[in-house]
Amino acid sequence: MNDITASADTFVFQFLKVMMKMKTGMPHRPIDRGWIKDAGCRGAIRWTAAVWAAVWLCIAGTVWSADAPFPRRAFLPGERLTFILKWTIIPAGEAALEVLPQEHMAGIDAHHFVLTARSNAFVDAFYMVRDRIDAWADSGMRQSLLYRKKQHEGSTRRDITVSFNWEEMTVQYTNHGEVREPIPIAAGSFDPLSIFYWSRSANLVVGGRIQRSVTDGKKHVMGVADVVRRETVTVPAGTFDTFLIEPDLAHVGGVFEKSPDAKVQLWVSADHRRLPVKLKSKVIVGSFSGELVSMTGTGPLPSGNPSEE
Repeated sequence: MNDITASADTFVFQFLKVMMKMKTGMPHRPIDRGWIKDAGCRGAIRWTAAVWAAVWLCIAGTVWSADAPFPRRAFLPGERLTFILKWTIIPAGEAALEVLPQEHMAGIDAHHFVLTARSNAFVDAFYMVRDRIDAWADSGMRQSLLYRKKQHEGSTRRDITVSFNWEEMTVQYTNHGEVREPIPIAAGSFDPLSIFYWSRSANLVVGGRIQRSVTDGKKHVMGVADVVRRETVTVPAGTFDTFLIEPDLAHVGGVFEKSPDAKVQLWVSADHRRLPVKLKSKVIVGSFSGELVSMTGTGPLPSGNPSEE
């Protein structure tokens, strides 16, 4: 199992186990309403973190070459986007996306991106989640440089590093010092978090299909998504004109693979910032969502509509 096929490591498969227990019952333990609610919240936290990773993995920008000039910047250091995560209508936790100040890494100016996910106080009582992903990409957003993930879910601990070697055109995965053999990658490949920031400068067009190569250190695939339509969406952070994007889930396993009608939908603002506004999914065990509740450092909304330029 890997980050590509199961998204954020074991999130999806563990979630599926929890939710199937809700349907079939724990051995020697009857199902009661209280346990269902607890299991649902536990599953929601695991699922929401998995879906964020899956969507960033599947959503990509247009098919520019790795050497193509990077277009207008959609984000700046200091940006922070906060989301509430829910299973049906039950709040389960929150996630945040941040752009930290630029750094200098191995002689290269680099962007530093962070994704965190945490369970709320209620869920903490029986299953604490504190996950953090750090990703670095070159300042021209042509390729990833380094990817790190610290996973804390209940008793599970992972400390993952994915190192990119562009001279050898390989990437290598390490977890708690256990090093895997390097795998080959294509020019311009991104990690599952950096690819999302790269995609925010895509020239989205309704009816278009967008793609880019992505790797988690274990597998290298082409992420593909369709731009379905324009919609006006209202979330706690405000009302936005958005593009609805639906990723191809062919490379995403786990609960998505086991759900014949599984679907992930992502709404991003139609202005030049391409802010992720809302996330929604339907799988065999229910519906889930993430909504933007606050944003700082996103810059002013320009006059006119750059999305139509």
